Amino acid sequence: MAEKTAKKTGRPSKYTSEIAQQMCEQLAEGIPLRQICRQEGFPEWRTIYDWMWKDDALGEAGTGLSTAIAKAREVGQDAIAEEIYIEAMAEPERILSQNGDRIDPGYVALVKARADIKLKLLAKWNPKRYGDRVQVAGDPNAPLKTEISFDTFATVIETLEARRQDKANG
Repeated sequence: MAEKTAKKTGRPSKYTSEIAQQMCEQLAEGIPLRQICRQEGFPEWRTIYDWMWKDDALGEAGTGLSTAIAKAREVGQDAIAEEIYIEAMAEPERILSQNGDRIDPGYVALVKARADIKLKLLAKWNPKRYGDRVQVAGDPNAPLKTEISFDTFATVIETLEARRQDKANG
């Protein structure tokens, strides 16, 4: 009796190394994956994730498509950070008014809002690199020491016991 093989449903995958390379190049320029996938000739973003999972399952760690995408995204994050810097350092638009030439406050607010959005995204995507770090540190040559003696501990216990008895006697 012959074994039946399950038919695959859906369209066949169109993975090519050229598509993967073009995608990684655009990711490295700071273009989001979903925006890339909206372009003509690119598959849907879900297909990209399917490729990444299948590639990682077949290959060695660190050699698959997901590794290439992760590295491209990291370079892209640097590109976005550079873009924020360039926009922030650009000469603001000036408008003519009755009092002469002045900086457009609406334009300044727009640039600031765009920079804030990009910075927040960078902090979410890569908190170690772009997030706000809160670090509590002492002097490495004179570290903080917290010492408590058994006498102090015994005094605390006696005080708590006395309070408990006062409440009970009430």
